[in-house]
Amino acid sequence: MKAMLLAAGRGERMRPLTDSLPKPLLTVRGRPLIVWHILNLVRAGITEIVINHAHLGHLIEQALGDGSQFGARIAYSPEDPALETGGGIAQALPLLGPEPFLAVSADIYCPYFDFADTLDVLKDTDVLGNPIPPEQRDMAWIYLTKNPWHNPHGDFGLTLYQVSNTGEPKWNFANIGVYRPEMFADIVPGTHARMGPVIRAWAERGRVGGELIDTDWTNVGTIAQLEALNAPYGGRGQA
Repeated sequence: MKAMLLAAGRGERMRPLTDSLPKPLLTVRGRPLIVWHILNLVRAGITEIVINHAHLGHLIEQALGDGSQFGARIAYSPEDPALETGGGIAQALPLLGPEPFLAVSADIYCPYFDFADTLDVLKDTDVLGNPIPPEQRDMAWIYLTKNPWHNPHGDFGLTLYQVSNTGEPKWNFANIGVYRPEMFADIVPGTHARMGPVIRAWAERGRVGGELIDTDWTNVGTIAQLEALNAPYGGRGQA
C-alpha cells in the first residue's frame, strides 16, 4: 500500500513560524512533524510515499529528498495554489495508483499510531472468503479520536465500525484514513475540493467504515500547542 502525506496547508495560525518554514517541517521533540510520519510508515512496511505541497514546498523537497535517508521512496505532487485535501488527493492519483491508499495530514502529531493496522482494513472479501460485490464494498476506512478542545462536537458517528453523519455520540476525525481511488473520481484534477464532503457523501450511502483510536494525537494548529508538545513531559494526550 502507498501512503500520501498531506503537506500543502499554509498554517496561518502558526505565523510567524510558517512565514519561513512549511508547517510540516516544524519540529516536535527534535524531529519535524512530517518525519515522525515517514519513520512510522516505514516501520509499518509502507515505503512508497507521495507528498503534496504548496507553500514553501521546495523546502520540504530539500529536507526530505527522495526519501532514501529514511528507507522510503518519496514522490512529490506540487500545487500552485493549494487545492485543499480532496483536490490534492485527486491531483496526486496518478502517483498513488489504482489500489487503496493511506492518507495522513502531515501536521498532526501521533507518534504511537501503528500504521501497520491500516494495511488490510478495506476488504474485497467477507469473513468466509467470498467476494464482496464492488457496489457494497467500503470506499473508505477512517480513524476517529475523542473530541479535542477545538472540535468539541465531533465530526462523525460510529456504530459497529460503520461511520455515519448523524449517529451520536460524534467523534473527531483524526485526519488518517484509507481510501479507494474511485472516491475521488468526480473531482477534476487541479480544482479545489474539501475532504469532508467526499467522506460524508459516501458515509450517507453506508460505504465508510472506521474505528476509534486511543493514542496520543494532536492537530498542531497553534504555536501554544507546539510549545506544549515540546515542553518537558509534553506530547501526552490531545491538545
